[in-house]
Amino acid sequence: MKRFGVLLPALLLLAGAPQPSVGADAGVRVIVNPQVKGNMISRAALTQIFLKQAPRYADGVTAQPVDQSVKSPVRTAFSSRVLGQAILEVQVYWHRKMSQGVTPPPVRTSDEDVVAFVAQTPGAIGYVSSVTELPETVRAIEVAN
Repeated sequence: MKRFGVLLPALLLLAGAPQPSVGADAGVRVIVNPQVKGNMISRAALTQIFLKQAPRYADGVTAQPVDQSVKSPVRTAFSSRVLGQAILEVQVYWHRKMSQGVTPPPVRTSDEDVVAFVAQTPGAIGYVSSVTELPETVRAIEVAN
């Protein structure tokens, strides 16, 4: 516990550090399981789902978010553009939530793994690179500001 008390302030200081720039090829596309209704989601609703502040979609279906690895440029872009936070800030958030018994979304290591999870999981929502080929087992939705 004492170690965490030292680590947390250091993480908070690093959270303000500049993040590496993300190239144009790191565009993000949000994908859902075909059973999820709608073709658009607000950025605010998407943020609440990924931070597990909203466990369900508007129609009552349980949302099942899936993240990419913290080393992924796609996750860097998603965290910055959608969550409005650097990955390190999101990690600090999850350390706090885990101490309250809330678990973060599962992590997959590639776009293909995210697509497979979303295809197989009712209510699933994830994100992949904008250049990822999507099979008919998932669909892309728009994110509205």
